[in-house]
Amino acid sequence: MAPVNTTIIGLIIPFSGTALGAAMVFFLKNSMSEKLEKALMGFAAGVMIAASVWSLLIPAMEMAREAGTPEWIPSAVGFAAGIGFLLLLDVIIPHLHLNADKAEGPKTRLRKTTMLVLAVTLHNIPEGMAVGVVFAAFLKGSATVTAAAAFALAIGIAIQNFPEGAIISMPLHSEGETKGKAFVLGVLSGAVEPAGAILTILLSSFITALLPYFLSFAAGAMMYVVIEELIPEAQAGEHTNIGTIGAAAGFLLMMVLDVTLG
Repeated sequence: MAPVNTTIIGLIIPFSGTALGAAMVFFLKNSMSEKLEKALMGFAAGVMIAASVWSLLIPAMEMAREAGTPEWIPSAVGFAAGIGFLLLLDVIIPHLHLNADKAEGPKTRLRKTTMLVLAVTLHNIPEGMAVGVVFAAFLKGSATVTAAAAFALAIGIAIQNFPEGAIISMPLHSEGETKGKAFVLGVLSGAVEPAGAILTILLSSFITALLPYFLSFAAGAMMYVVIEELIPEAQAGEHTNIGTIGAAAGFLLMMVLDVTLG
């Protein structure tokens, strides 16, 4: 299969996970149990932590070593920039986290459901960037990122996008939206992933030397989401051990996928 066609399929896979998850609003009850919600949040956190290490930071270090650059420089600089970028978006975009009473970001008159969608959309930006930069490295013929490794990340993100799609569409329905509209909004929240991936590929194609920085940037952005949103929500209130088990399961699955396919 041609590299471009391979990349197109790779970009569609994570988005498909979100769409399938959002479709659960048609098949499940009106609300999700707290235990299941915590397990899914923890699972998503585990996948993103493992992906940040094996799919992004380690390849960034290997690329830097091949280029004769100290391995820690692009990893540290890119990671810090990714954290800063998501922090900036967190400050300037009004959004409401799941189960939160107070919105974050600037004051706004947006509806609660709109801010819930914005929160998930904000969450999906680094995932799209991560998939995009890995496939950019694959398209460049990098020895450190094979097609299998790129697909491992895409599949891992898709797996954790499935519960995320359900986590956004079902609360939207509980807030009064019809099932059809809740599904559409859930799908749209994931549309930023292929868009972000394409933009990242285009940027990376112009500045090949910055690929290690882009990889580390995506890792930092993903870790911001994990620390700021997923872990706190998985560990809030009761049944925190369920969130911990979910995180361990997600981490193990993503690690195995990356090591086996990469």
